[in-house]
Amino acid sequence: MTLKELKEEVYDKNLELVRRGLVIYTWGNVSAIDREREIVIIKPRGIEYEKLTPEDMSVVNMKGELIEGKLLPSVDLDIHMEIYKAFENVGGIAHTHSVFATSFSQALQPIISMGTTHADHFNGDIPCIPYLSKQETEKEYEKNLGLQIVRYFVDNRINPEEMGAVLAGGHGPFTWGKNAAESVEHSVILEELAKMAVFTHLLGEDGIMLPHYMQDKHYYRKYGSNAYFYQEKIDG
Repeated sequence: MTLKELKEEVYDKNLELVRRGLVIYTWGNVSAIDREREIVIIKPRGIEYEKLTPEDMSVVNMKGELIEGKLLPSVDLDIHMEIYKAFENVGGIAHTHSVFATSFSQALQPIISMGTTHADHFNGDIPCIPYLSKQETEKEYEKNLGLQIVRYFVDNRINPEEMGAVLAGGHGPFTWGKNAAESVEHSVILEELAKMAVFTHLLGEDGIMLPHYMQDKHYYRKYGSNAYFYQEKIDG
């Protein structure tokens, strides 16, 4: 993919957040990484979506330095950068303040896997990481938040390829995938799962969880080595 094509994809996927009703005004951002060129393309800060063009996308090197474009990158850039540096198979990241997923973030609650719809997309509960300390918040806040996300996954042995989402306590959801399109897809799905979780809590008892064997079956029939969820290619 050329740099021009990648900028167009990042632009389009940022606009998809608006089309899907996940962001308003200047909220949220989508980025993509080109690991061969060692660059990241991300939405610029403080610009309303309807005013953006593909040329407005900020291009930075792996130090976070602007190398193409006239607009400063998103203030959340360093969060994205730390995730890219740690999770080498991540190719795109999305951040929203969608209502239901952000509500779980503000309540400091994970989104528990309570049904097969959840299990079809994420292998386990969507984790919610705690607040940063006062010192971490006051100095290099975004970098420290990115590091905390990575540290939480490493410490809890969570595979970022099987769990493409996290809730930052008091902040909101971050999702990722193999490219910008998949990261946004995960944001859309995450918001729907958060809605389902809220209504399930209202209708059912606390502590409802999908049995592990059903979680495993639904996730691995789609993504496992013997997956059979999708259409097979038929020769002839």
